[in-house]
Amino acid sequence: MKANLKYILSWLVIMVAGFYLINALIMVGVIDDFIENMLVTIGINIILATGLNLIIGFSGQFSLGHAGFMAIGAYATAIITQHVSIELGFIVSLLVGMALAALIALVVGTATFTRLKGDYLAIATLGAAEIIRNIINNLKITGGSAGMFNIPQLCSWPTVYILVCLTTLVLMNFIRSKNGRAIKAVREDEIAAEAMGINTTKWKVAAFVIGATTAAIAGSLHASYIQTISPSNFGIMESISILVIVVLGGVGSMTGTFLAAIVLGVLDTVLQNFGALRMVIYAIALILIMIFKPSGLLGNWEFSLKNLGKHFGKKERG
Repeated sequence: MKANLKYILSWLVIMVAGFYLINALIMVGVIDDFIENMLVTIGINIILATGLNLIIGFSGQFSLGHAGFMAIGAYATAIITQHVSIELGFIVSLLVGMALAALIALVVGTATFTRLKGDYLAIATLGAAEIIRNIINNLKITGGSAGMFNIPQLCSWPTVYILVCLTTLVLMNFIRSKNGRAIKAVREDEIAAEAMGINTTKWKVAAFVIGATTAAIAGSLHASYIQTISPSNFGIMESISILVIVVLGGVGSMTGTFLAAIVLGVLDTVLQNFGALRMVIYAIALILIMIFKPSGLLGNWEFSLKNLGKHFGKKERG
């Protein structure tokens, strides 16, 4: 218990220091509106990818339905904040989006995780995401295929930064807990885990529900910050883009997910000046990275203050 408290406090200190550093850079003009927009996009992608990494990297289940849960959060925020355009409205919409995403993920997970695995599970979750997108596409309240415009901007970079920190702390503490170890046991050997008395379906569904909830948070932030959404924003390519971040960073490494989201976010921003060649160069860069680092940028390695202290301790003794 004391170790966990020390772990949380250490990371809280780093996160607070990071917040004030970014704020100082904005005040002196080093970070302008363009870079701030990039930081917000990176933050939203981190929330999306860490949630998906919990499903794929830690529970070992292949999901392609993340964009659907992101859409739930986005439209919950768009609808509610257009009627209650104050900070309280945004908070309520965030909670509503999380609750809806968790409920739908629970239904989808319970129906599919008991019967399907691997590619079949990926197709089923993709199908669920497409059902969500098509329902949104045919509802009047969501604006149909035209989407929703002039959504009140109740989200800024501090909001995104705080939610990145909170979701990361929750996910990392869950992974380090007894329940997290149960999920990793299911990933390593489902039959052995079941033989040891672990309810494998329960923990696979739990990881799926938590991942879907984080996707809804990211969707809410996206809708409030961009102020315009449409069903086409939440298709299969969005799910694949999130999957690319997870695979590129290293499946099973939250640190790698952070690094990949930052690298791809910066790369995408830098390539804005290349026009039509942007996606070609972006794709070539991804191919080269995967050829030379097939396990991802960090594999399954995780950064920790304890490991960092040991590393520097060895250097001093050497």
